[in-house]
Amino acid sequence: MLFNSWLFVGLVIATAIIYYLPFLKQRQVYVLLISSCLFYAYDSLGLLLLLIASGLLNAMASYGTMHLKHARTYATMGVVVNLCLLGLFKYGGLISTSFLDTSSGIGHFLCTLPLPLGISFYTFSGISLVVDAYRGRFDDQAMSPRPSFLQHTKKTLLYICFFPKLLAGPIAKSKEFFEEIAPKSFRQINWTFVFKSLVVGYFLKMVIADNLKDFTFWMAYPYFELRGTGTLILMVFGYSVQMFADFAGYSLIAIGVAAIFGYRLPTNFNFPYIASSFREFWKRWHITLSQFLMEYLYISLGGNRKGKMRTYLNLLLTMMLGGLWHGAAWSYLVWGTYHGLCLVIERMICGRRENCISIGKWTRISHWLSITFVFVLVSFGWLLFMLPDFSEAVLYVKCIFNNYGSVIFIDPKLLPIVIYAAPVALYHALYCYKDRDWVRKYVLRYDYIFYGIMLFLIVTNSGSASSFVYFQF
Repeated sequence: MLFNSWLFVGLVIATAIIYYLPFLKQRQVYVLLISSCLFYAYDSLGLLLLLIASGLLNAMASYGTMHLKHARTYATMGVVVNLCLLGLFKYGGLISTSFLDTSSGIGHFLCTLPLPLGISFYTFSGISLVVDAYRGRFDDQAMSPRPSFLQHTKKTLLYICFFPKLLAGPIAKSKEFFEEIAPKSFRQINWTFVFKSLVVGYFLKMVIADNLKDFTFWMAYPYFELRGTGTLILMVFGYSVQMFADFAGYSLIAIGVAAIFGYRLPTNFNFPYIASSFREFWKRWHITLSQFLMEYLYISLGGNRKGKMRTYLNLLLTMMLGGLWHGAAWSYLVWGTYHGLCLVIERMICGRRENCISIGKWTRISHWLSITFVFVLVSFGWLLFMLPDFSEAVLYVKCIFNNYGSVIFIDPKLLPIVIYAAPVALYHALYCYKDRDWVRKYVLRYDYIFYGIMLFLIVTNSGSASSFVYFQF
């Protein structure tokens, strides 16, 4: 069920009405669980059982880890089961096509397995829960008498299945989410926060991303072979903006919808295209995934505690696995390796310097050159998302050099990319200058005008509805 559909809007409104009925105040968790099942079953009725099974298995593993003997065994089993589910359903096809005979036997079986929506996100949530339980991060672990298994299961199922974050995050930390599970009141809703999150989220998705996709479509093979150098470069940057608008839009909608029900999901994007280093970029892009990889993988591998070479290796391995998490194709592993190498080389040359490019005392010039440099390299990295076939991505780059002079440099029909990218550039620019007096006095003071314009454009200039990019992951 798409967030940008009237059916979803109806589900949210109906759920909110029932959720806040006075006589159901102690049953609000069950209302959200039923709505979450309806939300998931709309697209994946047959795989709803897998989602529920995942929730129950994580409930048993985390409860055993917290309150029963042999905590390490329960935690190990919980993590292994989550990884097996993810490996079987997401990577079974990749393994079979790469190493097995797909015409019969287990190779054929693995190829026929469906890809459950959101499996990457809800298995990561399960791993977070089990590991946090093992590390003793839950306050009720020390309670006596211990909480009932039924109460813990109810909380776990809501944490795993909560529909605003179910398919593409943000990945909420289990301890923080569990602490928020309590009866909610309609009067507690921060309507200003809800309104702003939803308007910006829907604007980014429906006006920016959904319109840009009709122009970046021409990046697909073989269409790009007939485009000029300027057009090819323009489409790369347009697709980069589209990726941000699509996923940041989803995250803001999820955060806004969750706030309607009294839950505060973590921020997932913090103006990533003003990053002046790759280290900063990954602190601003898909923040909850970056934190998950840092906390549960990079630090577990040793982090930066075992010397420079081990630090570089840990960074590279973390980003490689993070890349493979994005999709069951070798191109995603290449994308993760690409970002891992960028982080390693940057750390080797620049250390922890703020800007990845430094020109003596020219700090302002260094800063903007660093932002441009990081944005360009990140944008070309997204080619592997648009063209998962690695050979096609390589051919695209070759065409940028080979098509100069042989084809019209920039196709005028694709210039609207600049128009739809402009609001995202302005969005980042306002953040950069938000502390300036003239911005506070003449821009931020009248922000309601911008929200009115965005609302108007959502109604009048939305692109054709499409699924969110990260749903495939």
